[in-house]
Amino acid sequence: MTAPKRLLYIVTEDWFFVSHFLPMARAALSSGMDVTVACRVRDHREKLEAEGIRVLPLEADRKSLNPIAILSTLMRMRRLIAAENPDIVHMIALRSIIVGGIAARLAGVSRRVFALTGMGLLGAGQDTKSKLIRGVLKRVIRLIAGGHGAHFLFENRSDPILLGLEPDDRGHCTIVGGAGVNADALKPQPLPAQPPIRVAMVARMLWSKGPDLAVAAVQQVRAAGHAVSLDLYGAPDPDNPRSIAISQLEAWSAEEGIRWHGAIRQQDVSRVWAESHIALVPSRGGEGLPRSLLEAASCGRAIVTTRVPGCEDFVRDGIEGFVVPPDNAPALAAALMRLIADPKLIDEQGKAARTRLLEGYTEERVGADVAALYLRLLNA
Repeated sequence: MTAPKRLLYIVTEDWFFVSHFLPMARAALSSGMDVTVACRVRDHREKLEAEGIRVLPLEADRKSLNPIAILSTLMRMRRLIAAENPDIVHMIALRSIIVGGIAARLAGVSRRVFALTGMGLLGAGQDTKSKLIRGVLKRVIRLIAGGHGAHFLFENRSDPILLGLEPDDRGHCTIVGGAGVNADALKPQPLPAQPPIRVAMVARMLWSKGPDLAVAAVQQVRAAGHAVSLDLYGAPDPDNPRSIAISQLEAWSAEEGIRWHGAIRQQDVSRVWAESHIALVPSRGGEGLPRSLLEAASCGRAIVTTRVPGCEDFVRDGIEGFVVPPDNAPALAAALMRLIADPKLIDEQGKAARTRLLEGYTEERVGADVAALYLRLLNA
């Protein structure tokens, strides 16, 4: 009997894998592969193991730029990969791609998948420092990804261009519908009664996600005399240098019409959108394709977002919602007031968002696309 092919995921956090990548792992398991996840283990080992996934602890500091610490992580990854001897290594997010990519090459693994979940603010920044770092990253990632077994997995059309991939290279690229969502679990529900119009933002509380812009926009709408409220859902991320202090979140929550609810469990997302009229995704950039945006669309909610990679890939201005320039609270406020002035439009755009979600952004579709990629790599 032939032994199953072995797939190893390398990702920083167990919670991130559970929230975004389980559909891919499930698809791989269904195709008969043996699946292992190497990550920082915190609260989700049992959930992963219940799915039939092996879990290997791999500690790594996401925010440290200390060369010695990075080299130490690299060598631990190399030893782990060599010991596992996987047929495919699937590296998730920029840090894992760079460090894990070098480790996989040193360990002699030829079939490597690089899943870029966004370039962070490096991808959006136009200052000299961001451009310089982007140039270095292009060269490093292309060096790491050399070889016929390497394949990129992107969540939007802009990131391949940011990495400077040539047309021929794009034969080694696949664009998927983000992490995908379970459209059967997240179904549209009737819009709540109004007034007020309830606007919700679901995201990690990072400056790059733009909750300060959401607060400013809603305050402007309220100042214009409209009955509107803002609910912020999500926790700060202490390991991220752009995390927002709890004191700031509490200060916003003390403002009239603004409420920060803290962390939200995945199973509560449907309730959030059942209680809301409009989804606000005011990202400053660097996204892959925000899962919260897809979840809102699955629940049939109109979306106001910004013209940054990922967000503008999904939301078409005037169809599923409105797309405005990034870092522009007045533009967000104007888009919200257009919807508030026409409740019928809120309903129509919400239905259009659900339709677009079903066209290729479901867990089933994303899982199938990635499982097909694994099969191509194994047969190549």
